Amino acid sequence: MARLFFSEFAMKLYGIPNCSTVKKARAWMEARDIPYEFHDFKKQGVPVALMHELCELLGWESLLNRSGQTWRKFPEERRAKVNDAASAVALMLENASVIKRPILDRDGQYQVGFSEENYGAFFGE
Repeated sequence: MARLFFSEFAMKLYGIPNCSTVKKARAWMEARDIPYEFHDFKKQGVPVALMHELCELLGWESLLNRSGQTWRKFPEERRAKVNDAASAVALMLENASVIKRPILDRDGQYQVGFSEENYGAFFGE
């Protein structure tokens, strides 16, 4: 496997440290010596500007984790109110666990979620 070289903290990984998918993404990057800065949604908060930017670029539907336990725990009437970018961002700010993760920012190019295939393609492996 070719070693990839990136400047220090050229990337930022957003997520929740105890999330299994975030752990997989971090392990994948660390196994390849890819430096990144980690932004913990629980400790550092959810960046409002980032959520708005990602909603514009990728669509709010791609950021909302509707298959997770957090989403399923919301009452149906609360879930029904999430029907556009503004309501999705409001919910994501209210409860970071409903954000699909991890979110990887590499100089303004974003990857939401994790799979070895997608990260491999994203990094040119």
